[in-house]
Amino acid sequence: MKILALELSSGQGSVAWIEEDRDPFVRSFANDRKHSGLFFENLQLCSREFGAPAAIVVGLGPGSYAGVRIAIATAFGLRAASGAKLIGIHSICAIDPAAGEYCVIGDAKRQTFFFARVRDGRLLEGPSLQAAAEVQRRISESRWPIYASAPLPQFPEALLAFPSAHRLAELARDQIEEIPDSHSLEPIYLRGPHITVPKAPIVTGINR
Repeated sequence: MKILALELSSGQGSVAWIEEDRDPFVRSFANDRKHSGLFFENLQLCSREFGAPAAIVVGLGPGSYAGVRIAIATAFGLRAASGAKLIGIHSICAIDPAAGEYCVIGDAKRQTFFFARVRDGRLLEGPSLQAAAEVQRRISESRWPIYASAPLPQFPEALLAFPSAHRLAELARDQIEEIPDSHSLEPIYLRGPHITVPKAPIVTGINR
């Protein structure tokens, strides 16, 4: 099957294509505001060489909401043009295929962090929000490698590693029969939206 994978949840983005009897196409690039055009440049190279995919897989995070949203919007556009099957997979499941089982941590802001555990490309636990002390306890008790996709000075034990579009494509190929076609995809949200209600305006009397 011809599978296109898009991964933009971390500071290193990637695009990949896998197909039977052909070498995989894999491109990694800086994924930030200064390099926002690199994603589309590499995607264009892929499309020119391979054409339309039969399936598109998107990394859903957790991570950069902006990056994941860009990947999702692009995937829907490509789906509309090609009729490809569209699926989403947690980005953190696509970090290290060699490890077998590993844990992932990340900064969730507001003095909290997320913790997740992955085995053979499948999410076993989380991602759940935890305080720094609880994450440190989990790290100290873990028998598996600990990864983070951005530097975390609070947890020097964590190894810097990025989700891979190539690994996403492999996971999609192996799980294609059990993952349904998606008509809507959403980034992985670690908490509900924080809404600030504006204060009621102060009405003062008007002297005539």
